[in-house]
Amino acid sequence: MREAVQDRVNFGFILRIVAVATIGGFMFGYDSGAINGTQDGLKRAFGLDEAQLGLTVSALLPGCALGAFLAGRFADIWGRRTVMMLAAILFLLSALASGASPSAVILAVARFLAGVSVGAASVLSPAYISEVTPAAMRGRLASAQQVMIISGLTGAFFANYYLAQAAGSSLGSFWAGQPAWRWMFWVQAAPALLFLLALLGIPESPRFLVARARAPEAQKVLTRLFGADAAATKLVEIGASLSADHKPSLADLRKPGGGWRPIVWTGIGLAVFQQLVGINVVFYYGAVLWQAVGFTEADALKINIVSGAVSIIACIVSILLIDRIGRRPLLLVGSAGMALTLGILAWCFAQAHLVDGALALPAGVGAIALVAANIYVVFFNLSWGPVMWVMLGEMFPNQMRGSALAIAGAAQWLANFLVSSSFPWLAKNVGLAGTYAAYTLFSFLSLIFVIMRVRETKGIELEAMEG
Repeated sequence: MREAVQDRVNFGFILRIVAVATIGGFMFGYDSGAINGTQDGLKRAFGLDEAQLGLTVSALLPGCALGAFLAGRFADIWGRRTVMMLAAILFLLSALASGASPSAVILAVARFLAGVSVGAASVLSPAYISEVTPAAMRGRLASAQQVMIISGLTGAFFANYYLAQAAGSSLGSFWAGQPAWRWMFWVQAAPALLFLLALLGIPESPRFLVARARAPEAQKVLTRLFGADAAATKLVEIGASLSADHKPSLADLRKPGGGWRPIVWTGIGLAVFQQLVGINVVFYYGAVLWQAVGFTEADALKINIVSGAVSIIACIVSILLIDRIGRRPLLLVGSAGMALTLGILAWCFAQAHLVDGALALPAGVGAIALVAANIYVVFFNLSWGPVMWVMLGEMFPNQMRGSALAIAGAAQWLANFLVSSSFPWLAKNVGLAGTYAAYTLFSFLSLIFVIMRVRETKGIELEAMEG
């Protein structure tokens, strides 16, 4: 029976939906990469010190936490697609405002609003994909989110490099006499507009429609996805998995004896550890980091491009493996690999010394650091990068998925904010070696967490997930 159902799956339609939904991931990645090349411009234009730069760069992240929390709840009220459309509109407006900002305060506000949209898209895109794809291929298709995040990052690195080269540097004048770093923000409007227009061509999640007592609409979507016979069966399964006496709410997260259900804490742990390993230090501060150890601005931007390309290859490998070997083995391999490579980076940075007031690595050590950093990025994008988003989109029962995503998504972005905003201060006052030693410790702790708390979800239907 399962093979017969599989034969009627409308793969073309599903792939189109996935392609559209993952533009939200591209949008998220592009913003993370764009800020990487603007920091010299921000310091020069607004007179920022290291602490102020860290807060301005990271202003996106509290907005992301708020957006992830609100999106999870509003998606249960208005629908997944509707909230993603609102996120696209907000991101478009914030991109324009960021580039035109006359002060650091206005830029921080614009980036906070961009964060609301990015946070919403980051949790809803993988959840939406999980809700419209067959269990047998759900991991591969939901992993496309991370490929698009990294593609967005790489696209931003290419754009930043081009703009800086065309203008002479990120501080040089480009079109309309505006400095290149402002155009690095304005270019973000393009993926936001594409996301908005593309969302008009895909349907609402059938699981949301059933939860809102819109079964006829849900059946139409399911029929188009899986065929008439499978749609009828799936409609009954979805209805049975949803509580009959109330609509989804935050109360669904509580266990009978009080407190949150263990599955919610597992989701929070996955979300937080994904950030505590320090990956966004590479994403947000890559150019600054490599300049700090002796590379030129042009070389640092080229290194970012290489890291982005390597990340995409790692994500593709993850897509090929995730529905074969499962989510948990990839997380275990990733944690072990990140702990090793981060430890090497900590050792490399411990060898740094000052030359004419600038930090530099001894001959040969810089090359080791560069290789270790890229291998670290490979391990992350082979494992925690895509797998965390896949699991958050699928691990929770239907009744609590929106609410649990709200909590876990907010936790993920708050952890991101903590790591990203603290890095400039830590690098200056603790040193790069001590900072990367802390990320090494968290990578090792993430390995213990997976062993003790994470259950495999490979091949399990969403209606069979237990809380």
